[in-house]
Amino acid sequence: QAQLLESGGGVVQPGGSLRLSCVTSGFSLEKFAIAWFRQAPGEEREQVLCISEGGYTINMPSIEGRFTVTRDNAKNTAYLQMNNLKTEDTGTYVCAAGTMNFYYCSAHARDYDKWGQGTQVTVSS
Repeated sequence: QAQLLESGGGVVQPGGSLRLSCVTSGFSLEKFAIAWFRQAPGEEREQVLCISEGGYTINMPSIEGRFTVTRDNAKNTAYLQMNNLKTEDTGTYVCAAGTMNFYYCSAHARDYDKWGQGTQVTVSS
């Protein structure tokens, strides 16, 4: 059974950093694209960024280069490094996995069929 487990969330002040982890099991991560989504209270879910099977990444404009996604296939883990956090980054961060082109990762939630439960990130002074 495929599972994705996020960790690393917490409360941080504006300007701070967090590193989220997404540990996967039950499937071979190396064959999947990974995406990080977030959802703030009362807002729609949005993709933060994603990384393809081949390691190519796509960032959403709202991130402004502050976040980085990486993957360690040997550890079946993906990471989301978040720097210079802003209050508007507050939300539940969820990782998802899906199969797609080696060079491509989708911005659409419908293209990912494996999902974690999420970890809460709160940016507040």
